[in-house]
Amino acid sequence: MPQISHNLQPKHTILKEKDATELLEKYNISIIQLPKIKITDPALPDGANVGDIIKIDRKDDFTGKNVIFFRVVVV
Repeated sequence: MPQISHNLQPKHTILKEKDATELLEKYNISIIQLPKIKITDPALPDGANVGDIIKIDRKDDFTGKNVIFFRVVVV
C-alpha cells in the first residue's frame, strides 16, 4: 500500500524498538494500554506490522503547536 502524502495527513512514523521501550517505561504502561490503529489504516507507513508503535505528529489548529500521539498497530 503506497504511503499517503497530503498536507492534511499528519506524519506517521514507526518507533524503533529502543524508542518504544523508553516510551512505555517513561509512562509506566504496557503496550496494550496504548490506543489502537488498524493495520488496514491507509495512513500507516510502509513496513508497519501488528504490534508496532506508531508516532503521529499533528499540528494543533488552535495553538499552532505540534502535538504527538502514539498508537499500537492491531489486526
